[in-house]
Amino acid sequence: MQNCMDTSNPISSGSKSGSDFVMGQRVHFVGDTRRIGTVKYVGEVEGYEGNWVGVDWENADGKHDGSHNGVRYFQAQGPKTASFVRPHNLSSGFPLLKALEFRYHGQSTKQEEEEMYVLSATNKKVSIELLGKDKIQNKLSRFDELTSASLAYLGVSLAGPPGQINATIPRLKELDLTGNLLSDWREIAGICIELPALVTLNLSYNIMSHDVSGMPVLNHIKVVVLNHTGISWKQVEMLKDSLPLVEELHLRGNKLRRITPFSSDIVHGFDSLRLLNLENNFIAAWDEILKLSQLKRLEQLILNNNCISHIWYPDHNSSSEPPNSDELLGESFRAFQNLRCLLVGDNKIEDLASIDTLNLFPNLLDIRLSENPIADPGRGGVPRFVLIARLAKVEILNGSQVSPRERKESEIRYVRLVMSKCHDNPEETKKLHPRFAELKTFHGIEDEKAASGATGPQKMSLSLISITLKCVAASIGEKAPLTKKLPATTTVGKLKILCESFFKIKSIKPKLFLQEEGSPLPTLLDDDMASIIDFGVGNGSTILVEEEC
Repeated sequence: MQNCMDTSNPISSGSKSGSDFVMGQRVHFVGDTRRIGTVKYVGEVEGYEGNWVGVDWENADGKHDGSHNGVRYFQAQGPKTASFVRPHNLSSGFPLLKALEFRYHGQSTKQEEEEMYVLSATNKKVSIELLGKDKIQNKLSRFDELTSASLAYLGVSLAGPPGQINATIPRLKELDLTGNLLSDWREIAGICIELPALVTLNLSYNIMSHDVSGMPVLNHIKVVVLNHTGISWKQVEMLKDSLPLVEELHLRGNKLRRITPFSSDIVHGFDSLRLLNLENNFIAAWDEILKLSQLKRLEQLILNNNCISHIWYPDHNSSSEPPNSDELLGESFRAFQNLRCLLVGDNKIEDLASIDTLNLFPNLLDIRLSENPIADPGRGGVPRFVLIARLAKVEILNGSQVSPRERKESEIRYVRLVMSKCHDNPEETKKLHPRFAELKTFHGIEDEKAASGATGPQKMSLSLISITLKCVAASIGEKAPLTKKLPATTTVGKLKILCESFFKIKSIKPKLFLQEEGSPLPTLLDDDMASIIDFGVGNGSTILVEEEC
């Protein structure tokens, strides 16, 4: 049995008797507003006197799984996430203004001030004095001037008496209520109604009720953050009439698998929505994402860390179309017409067809593909220059700007790479490399056969590429970079032998990396039999020469 001692805290009042707690209620431990759990049992525990409250803690901060001495009282989420607590050691939370008072009127305790120090050169503690502390504290204490308030993890559970919030903080524009005990949408409505200037509301890490009925229309709210709240798309649909002018909606970490509109297969409404964040969910089928394609003002769609394996665009030539695809293909509005940013990093995309289909999105300029198999040469994917060449309009790839120079070099390298591999089947080349012919013509690149009249040194020069070799092996020491002209068909194994000669490093075994502009990490050239052009090495490329461990 947990030994629960009441600890002091300026906002630690609000504890209840056992009979006041109800099943499913969220509570925090008295004196620790970050230790939050859900009531799963209220009553007697065999072998102990009085009432106890069985709590399933959110951060695995318990003693057992809901059973004690062989008796099961409830089922916890994990083997050690639950404990039994005396009622007086639990709090059901506080009104918003009480938390506000504590947050902005409360003075630093002596212990807190003693913990504010830096270490001097002689390893002695030097206290930190905050310049203008009193002035800042005085400004924050004038609640009627506050425009932004952070009340994260302060045990807020209700709005409080009507009229008081508006009278106290009438100018508030941004309110962060992350990690509190809010669950009832009526309390959220009570808070928002009294804040007519409120634009941004963050309710992350509050487990919200499934009952969204009765929410009023809140025209002034523009940004809503509901990360890790357990919300379903059904609740989102119910909320959209209450938030008609919302421009940003963040729904990270809610275990969403499906987009389930009420009246059709396509999501309608949200006429002002510009950004939708569905990161860190369980969405696997691209058909679910296509249900969002008629959101007319949607500019940014964040889908990082889901389970998506394939992307396609709903045009009439598509080999597979979702149900009621005619609704997606309305004459007046193309699918994802205004989408400019699509972030699909850390998914399961591994096919080039998914990359090529991104060209069909009318205005897509900013794309994230990192941490997908297709973007990782080490997992059978392609390097950055291939992605740039295949994506005709991309201006930002994986968070890095694509400069005109990088685009030109990438496209030329890509064309030469395709030419080195595809010789006899133009139809197959067109199918596998849709932009090849276009890029080849645009950059004026001739087939090698066209230069067949060349002989001797002239013919050899046509197939040479200029590369820079940089030796970065720690045991060798600093060496000046070398620029060499080599045949594009030079194998990686042959280049390693040449590097041993160039840098006089007979004593070590070299390892080669291709350093690309815009890529955070260089690409390992790990196949000695492959030619350097197979890895995308082209004119102006930089090869790093490292040593094997």
